Amino acid sequence: MKKTRLTRLIAVGVLSALIASAVTGCRFGFASDPDDPNEVEVAEPIDTSVDTFQYDPSLSGTTITLLNSKAEIQNALVEMGAEYEKKSGVHVEVMPVTDGDSPYTKVVSLYNSGNPPTMSILDTTDVIALAEEKAADLSDEPWLAEAEGYLTEINGKVYSFPLCIEGRGLIYNQTVIETALGEPFDPSSIRTLDDFVALLDRLVAAGIEKPVSMAKEDWSLGAHHLQYVYETYDGTSDGAAEIINEIKDGSLDLTTYDRMSQFLDMFDVLMAYNVARADPLGADYDEMAIDLVDGKTAIWFNGNWAWPNLADADAEETDQYGFLPYFMNNDPDDFVNFQIQASPSKQVMLDGVVATDKQLAAAKEFLNWIVYSEIGQQMLVKTCNIIPPFQNNPYEPADPLSRDIYNHVHDGTAFNASAIVPNDHWAILGAAMQKYLAGRSDRTELIASIEDYWAQQQ
Repeated sequence: MKKTRLTRLIAVGVLSALIASAVTGCRFGFASDPDDPNEVEVAEPIDTSVDTFQYDPSLSGTTITLLNSKAEIQNALVEMGAEYEKKSGVHVEVMPVTDGDSPYTKVVSLYNSGNPPTMSILDTTDVIALAEEKAADLSDEPWLAEAEGYLTEINGKVYSFPLCIEGRGLIYNQTVIETALGEPFDPSSIRTLDDFVALLDRLVAAGIEKPVSMAKEDWSLGAHHLQYVYETYDGTSDGAAEIINEIKDGSLDLTTYDRMSQFLDMFDVLMAYNVARADPLGADYDEMAIDLVDGKTAIWFNGNWAWPNLADADAEETDQYGFLPYFMNNDPDDFVNFQIQASPSKQVMLDGVVATDKQLAAAKEFLNWIVYSEIGQQMLVKTCNIIPPFQNNPYEPADPLSRDIYNHVHDGTAFNASAIVPNDHWAILGAAMQKYLAGRSDRTELIASIEDYWAQQQ
């Protein structure tokens, strides 16, 4: 690691001393240390010497826009667009979705204003809601053959380009665990909920008093946690849709559904060992990254998208981080206890309403460039730090979180299930989960909130 915990504690201590006489009762969280003006950021080199991609010269001079809802790759997408422009003459303007805004709301407002983006990076749910009315049909694009298993079909047609595979689970810091336990740690040896609790108890006994971090954000609770109830029905997106329909029409009683109780059993364990247990809704997201890197905690429920946070907290790509499953019972042969959830979380939808023929052709060429050009393949993985869903891409991600998900996908220990839920699911049920996390509701009330939510969906 670049900096020691002692260095950070001294810095925080000095700041606290300066403000203590003037301010009381406040919490201060730091996303990262201030940038070192002498530190040189080393970018992953891209070899541009080989480029066999065939560009359409008639598209040179065209301008297309890309609405980006994946904030952590904004700069990388700008770099990618600039490199594509050098080769094609097509200008790609990357428009970020403002922090806190809903991508769905943003793209709908742009359609309502008559100025939609040529391309939009959206969640799968958003694509399904908009595609048949707004999107261009991509069913005949050549890259479909490279993305088998990761395509989203709507009434037999494909309207979106799967940009990346993302996975989630329990991020572990292997060095912290091995240092605490004084022995090597084999993550595959943890195969049940009881195994996981035993690991946590050993960490507590070794001095890591509260070894787990849990984010309080409604998107984390209402989507990343709660959706295990749907996605673990059988580990497929079709299975998730089936169970959602049964909840929606009332034919499934969540109070007796085993995955519901198993999910809460696991969630209760995470709550019990939560480093912010005394004030779970006061937890600071950026501090969680620092805690995991520095060894205050050993486990953080999150996804591979959290690597930039860990890197800001001084984690290195050579450090050992990985994912444990979201353990839901004590059956070592249940897939939930040895597989990681990983699916195409972000999709690129092309406008089929306002875009000119040239703009649409340029947008399609840009997507094919990402899949088939030697430069685009490299930049997707090395510059954007994305796990590629395209089987022809020979590059592996560099950071340990994405690399671990990549390995799970390729060795068959990942399940590809995406629950397609309404756009307000994470906000409404995330709020219900926050009440449960804070101890302001019990299982009965939480389950009633979930059933009430789905009963109102048409």
